[in-house]
Amino acid sequence: MSRYIDSQSAFEDYCLELADSNLLAIDTEFLREKTYYAKLCLLQVNNGKTEAIIDPLALDDLTPFGALLAKKDMVKIFHAGSQDIDILYHETGVLPTPLFDTQVAAALLGKPLQIGYGPLVRDMCGVKLAKADGFTDWSRRPLTKTQLKYAIEDVEYLPRIYRSMVATLEKSNRLSWLDEEFAELRNPAKYDHEPREMWRHVKRISSLTRQQLAIVREVAAWRETEAKRRNVPRKWVIADEAIVEIARKEPNTSARLLEVRGLASRLSHKAVNQILEAVRKGVETPQEQLPKKEHHDKGLHEADGIVDLMSALVSVRAAENGVAAPVLVNREELSKLARGHREDLGVLEGWRYQMVGKELESLLAGKLALHFDGRQINVEMRS
Repeated sequence: MSRYIDSQSAFEDYCLELADSNLLAIDTEFLREKTYYAKLCLLQVNNGKTEAIIDPLALDDLTPFGALLAKKDMVKIFHAGSQDIDILYHETGVLPTPLFDTQVAAALLGKPLQIGYGPLVRDMCGVKLAKADGFTDWSRRPLTKTQLKYAIEDVEYLPRIYRSMVATLEKSNRLSWLDEEFAELRNPAKYDHEPREMWRHVKRISSLTRQQLAIVREVAAWRETEAKRRNVPRKWVIADEAIVEIARKEPNTSARLLEVRGLASRLSHKAVNQILEAVRKGVETPQEQLPKKEHHDKGLHEADGIVDLMSALVSVRAAENGVAAPVLVNREELSKLARGHREDLGVLEGWRYQMVGKELESLLAGKLALHFDGRQINVEMRS
C-alpha cells in the first residue's frame, strides 16, 4: 500500500526515512501548458521497500528531497527522465547524482529506441498497465483512485527493472557504456537555457541571411528572458513566425514593427522598445560575429549512396551487438558524416565509436570494404 503525503512534517519525516536507501525510483506529474517553468503537481517515489505519492502543492519546501537527490550512495532511477530532472532541478537546485535511466539503458538490451514505460513493464515484468489517466489535470484536488493508481504505477516497477538491467549489463560488460549518457542527463547546461543560444530552436530560419539570423538571435534572447520573467510559454510572448518576419523586415520604428501580424495586440509599449533595441543590435552585429548557418553540402551527389553503404555497416554491428541500429547512429548523423562533418556526432564518441564509429571512418577513407556472400554482409579491412 502506497502512502499519500500532503503535509510538510510528514514529508520531512519520510525523507529522513528514505535517507538510508541505496536506490530511489522517481517520477513526476506536472502541467506546462500555461507556464515557462513546469508546475510540479505530484512526486512519486519507490525505494524498493516503500512507495509514496507526495503532493508538492501542499508543501512549503522541497529542500529535504534535494538532499536525497544529492546523496552519492543512492542511485536515482528514472524512465525517460530528462523532463523529471529538469523540473526537480528547478524546484530544488539539485541535479540527481548518481542516476540511472531505464529508457536509455533499454536500448543497450535490444529494446526499441525510446521504448515507453508501459511496453517496458509489460516486456520485463509481464504486467500490462492501464494508462487511462495519462492526459489529466494533475493540479486538481482531490485526486481520484484511478489517478493515484496511475501515478504510483509509474514507479512501482522501476526498482525491479533497474536491478534486472544492471545484472544483464554487467554480464555483458556494458554497464560503463551508459556513463556518458547519464553524465549528459546530469549536465546543468542541458537545463539552463542560454538566451543567446535559443535562436537555434526558432522554426523556419533556414532561408534567412546571416545578418537576419543575428536579429533572430537578439529577439529570441529577449523572448527567452521575458518568458522566464513572466513564467509564461515562449509563444505567449512572441511566436516563432513573428520573430522570422521581424528579421526579414528589420523594423526601426514601432509602426513598422507592429505591421507584423499579431504583435499590436500582444506587446506593451516597453516590449516594443525592447524588441526594436534587439533588432538594432542584430543589424549592427559585426560580420565576424554573425551566427553561422548549418551547411548541407548538396553538391556531393554520391552522399545518398554513401549513407546507404554506411547504414549497412551500422546494421551489421547493431545486429551483432544486440542493439537497435538507431541507438548507434541515425540517418541524419550518417548524412552529416558522409559530407565531412565531425562536430557533435555521438557515433564518434565513447562506446558508439568503438562499436561502429571507427569503422565508419575507415569505410569513408576507403580502408574498409563490405561484400555480400549470398547469405550475409561481411566487413573486411582493405590491404
